[in-house]
Amino acid sequence: MATSAFSPAASPSGHGADPDSAPGAGLGSGPMISGSGAPGMAGDPGSARRTRPGFGLIGPRRGRQTLPLEDMEALALPIGDDGVIIGVDEQNQPAVLGFNRPEPFDVVLVGGLWTAQVLAFRAAATGARIAVETGRPHLWTNLVQVAGGGQQCMTVFDVGRVPPQGPSVGSPVLVVRDCGMRPPRGRVSALPWQSVLTLLPYLSPVAPRLLEHAGLVGIQRVSPDEAKEIGRVMGLPQADVAALSTLPDWVTLWCTRTGRQFVTVQATDAETGLLGSPRRVD
Repeated sequence: MATSAFSPAASPSGHGADPDSAPGAGLGSGPMISGSGAPGMAGDPGSARRTRPGFGLIGPRRGRQTLPLEDMEALALPIGDDGVIIGVDEQNQPAVLGFNRPEPFDVVLVGGLWTAQVLAFRAAATGARIAVETGRPHLWTNLVQVAGGGQQCMTVFDVGRVPPQGPSVGSPVLVVRDCGMRPPRGRVSALPWQSVLTLLPYLSPVAPRLLEHAGLVGIQRVSPDEAKEIGRVMGLPQADVAALSTLPDWVTLWCTRTGRQFVTVQATDAETGLLGSPRRVD
């Protein structure tokens, strides 16, 4: 086991080192030379201090690097959240959504296909495998071909035909359910390291149940009546409810019952070339 750089040096015998025989005792001594009366010759009283039998010459010594305890916090490194950058918040700071989690995570997006595909595309870039359950596979074809840079990281399945994905910490999975306003109960549910993103183009009778059980809800522009229903279910303030019917195509309100945040998606050139401009309705 490695010895700490701050522990006392040990002598070859295993006992505490004598100050005169410790490596630091040879500070400033030059290389060993031969010749009558030269340091290091047999019989030289100082040779015992400058040689270590079996260990060769004593090299240069430097003062130990120490740091006062009160200065330790200065060594902290600013590290951002882990996840997918889904846009910027109202302070123009990156907004990060962590899909890859050690616990089940359900996300509901009341919005457009464009936003769901951007999320899937960016999740694939983090190393997640994407399983798309959809009744309109032709709208996912281009994305599936491009995502992963030639690696098979995104797969499309018919509704109700998603097989078990075998998620793990080394191979997390995001299941995207693009199954219309009334998605059936999926065969594959949220698991550790497997999140589920359910896309709802608009509200439907099943929407309140999905919103209530979701760990996170994203809302794009909806009608005033839909905004009122979402505000009731999610406990949104009236100002946010009023804003939901006027949101631009590239803005999403991400919320839980304890917090909320408006996020603006800033598409990259590659995303715009692949998916087109942001749009709420497909």
